[in-house]
Amino acid sequence: MAIHPTAIISPNAELDSSVEVGPHAIIEEHVKIGAGTQIGANTYLTGYTEIGRENQIHLGAVIGHEPQDLKFDRTCRSYLRIGDRNIFREYATVHRGTAPESATIIGDECFLMAGMHVGHNCIIGNNVIVANSALLAGHVHVGDRAFISGGAAIHQFMHVGRLSIISGNSSISMDVPPFTMAAERNEVFALNLVGLRRAKLPETTIAELKKLFRLYYRSGLNGTQARAAAAQAGIFTSPEAEEFIEFFRTSPNGVCPGARR
Repeated sequence: MAIHPTAIISPNAELDSSVEVGPHAIIEEHVKIGAGTQIGANTYLTGYTEIGRENQIHLGAVIGHEPQDLKFDRTCRSYLRIGDRNIFREYATVHRGTAPESATIIGDECFLMAGMHVGHNCIIGNNVIVANSALLAGHVHVGDRAFISGGAAIHQFMHVGRLSIISGNSSISMDVPPFTMAAERNEVFALNLVGLRRAKLPETTIAELKKLFRLYYRSGLNGTQARAAAAQAGIFTSPEAEEFIEFFRTSPNGVCPGARR
């Protein structure tokens, strides 16, 4: 284990023998860190934080700190759970859960860029990218391979669907369907075709999603009518098409409408 002599590490913290810790890092007592993880200079790791294998935590990141919630009770135990092979760039902040025994959860192979924030009780899937200065408020759910561009702000409790992309400086206070592109204030513009092809979805699946997108966003039908029309058509058989339809059916916050221009 390569630990810089200026690092401050609680004797009760649990670090694998292969963990590297940079200058002036602070690691407090309840933190657990898995094999191959690199902790950069001036980082602060605190709370009941569990970090998996081969993560990179860069300069000045704050991981597992108290939630920004006026109701938070400092005597309660809550968690931050981080998977494997994630990258946290400079000054990223990730807070633990706010209610007792609750958790903020980050999956595997996410890229969380400089100055971005993940609030308490967020659930972030795998291969998610959150770009510089993007902000996720409490209880946000983000599906696998979603891309949240720089400066975007996601309101608390929102759901961002799998393989969706949110444009830079967007303001999102409704749910973003999977496989779509959202921008501005709660506007869906198109399918995320580049993302779908990079994910190697079959062209037959992409064709189904195109038809569904037209049905939900270009036909003039409301969500209930579009769902009935999709069921009647009987041509949407891929798991991705079913996921798209189910997202509209179960959205707890209402789904972003189509772009108004």
